[in-house]
Amino acid sequence: MARQLWLLRHGEAEPHGSAADDERRLTERGEGQSRAAGRALAALEVAFHAVYTSPKVRARDTAKLACEALGGEPIDHEPLRQGFTADDALELLHADERVLVVGHEPDFSQVVYDLTGGRIDMKKGGIAGVRLDGHRGELIVLLRPRELDRLA
Repeated sequence: MARQLWLLRHGEAEPHGSAADDERRLTERGEGQSRAAGRALAALEVAFHAVYTSPKVRARDTAKLACEALGGEPIDHEPLRQGFTADDALELLHADERVLVVGHEPDFSQVVYDLTGGRIDMKKGGIAGVRLDGHRGELIVLLRPRELDRLA
């Protein structure tokens, strides 16, 4: 099995300015998006060796809700807070592993671009999957929240 990086953008959160950025919580819709993402990945039988999350509340809560269906506990990973790069992503992956990272834009779209050359629009609560061969990757899936909801 090739290495795979799966990226889950946090669900819809409280508006900017409603709380300190690190403390912004998911809305009810964002909680639903997070649960649907986990159920959809479970329905697709995608199992992860590890789940890493930004320590920001909205991302950590997204990871915890998704893991209800996936099993396991998310691990806080400081680089996911802000400025997460393709090199950071590659450091998390070991041979033949599949890893889920939960975090933020614009980092995730840039990581996908840097690894695959593909430009994507990563929606809140959306998922991208990248298969890696060395340092180059192939975008294997891009799912919006409404598609995840249908799969769930």
